[in-house]
Amino acid sequence: MGTDHDDIPLNALRAFCEVARDVHVSRAAARIGVSQSAVSRHLALLEAHMGAPLLERQGRNVVLTELGRQLAEAVTAPLEEIAFSVRLMRRRRSGRRNLVVRTSLPTFAFTTLIPRIAEFSREHGDVPIDVLTSVTSQELHGDFDVLITRDLVLPGPVQEWTIAEEKVVCVAAPGIARRITLATLAAVPLFIVNSRPDILPAWLTARGLGEGDIRMGSRYDHHYMALPAAMAGQGLVLAPETVVADYLQKGLLAAVPETRFSTGMVYKAYASDRGMDPQLSAAFCRWVVRLCRG
Repeated sequence: MGTDHDDIPLNALRAFCEVARDVHVSRAAARIGVSQSAVSRHLALLEAHMGAPLLERQGRNVVLTELGRQLAEAVTAPLEEIAFSVRLMRRRRSGRRNLVVRTSLPTFAFTTLIPRIAEFSREHGDVPIDVLTSVTSQELHGDFDVLITRDLVLPGPVQEWTIAEEKVVCVAAPGIARRITLATLAAVPLFIVNSRPDILPAWLTARGLGEGDIRMGSRYDHHYMALPAAMAGQGLVLAPETVVADYLQKGLLAAVPETRFSTGMVYKAYASDRGMDPQLSAAFCRWVVRLCRG
């Protein structure tokens, strides 16, 4: 066991915090870009420094000891704050003015945000806007200015806007939508979207339907993959109105009558007070609200 004057093994501490997030060594190694054996060496070094085990191995899995849990709770947030501050200082010194927007809604970004984002850029001195669509709870402390989400909350000092309450509608190519009703849904296959497994059962229940009233079609990971197939006349899609509004307005898709359903979920935009330009971030959030309500 080391003395109070020993240098704290900061790299080992960082590796431990990554493991503690989801008690998984290999995922932690991938996040920080080192080998699994390197993470194991870091953990052994930190345990030697602390003089007690921080993790217990249970087969292929690991669990935190009581000391490990206490250490993770004490140091994870301060380390993340330090990392954020360093990234922000580097960004400011580089002179970059890019607005970094993260979203957990890839279809919303693809169908609604990105096609119109140049309008906002032009209104604000042609500021470049980076759009990043993979968001996990571990990335919420990352280097970005705006978060647009349905299912995550941005920690820390933020401003918040409600973009829209989510409503789902069954859509298809106009020729198909005109001849389909709730009673004849099984005549056309209904695509399954892996990223939103909650929509179909909730919609069936709300409409008093069962699985026998529909015909399961092809499976897609995201709505932005299923929508082109629907536009080509290959089947039906249950999709949030927010992401199909433009296609409906242009006549590329049409809504099947009596299929709208409120999921109770809410789309929100968060502007971080710690970003490069909080006023610009807030302006972007207000623009997104106007875009969706318009």
